[in-house]
Amino acid sequence: MPRPTAAQLAYGSATVVVSTIAMLLLSRTSTGLGVAVISAAALALGLLVAVTVPAPRRRGRHAAPAGTAAASSGPRVPEPRTAPAEHPVHH
Repeated sequence: MPRPTAAQLAYGSATVVVSTIAMLLLSRTSTGLGVAVISAAALALGLLVAVTVPAPRRRGRHAAPAGTAAASSGPRVPEPRTAPAEHPVHH
């Protein structure tokens, strides 16, 4: 699995903090079990957000534009050049 980007970490962390505060304020819980359940739910939501944030596509200098067959397949190998076929002349 590739490493998460800075944007994924930021969105996931912000989701955890904001959702934890919102759920704690809305539920008005004061028990340890309630806080633990809300914290676990906020962590799961933050992980879901971090995973679903699209990662930027990296393109090298020689990469083909996204969506082409050469971008998704292996290295491009040029086809060999052939001499044009001679047509027989009918007299």
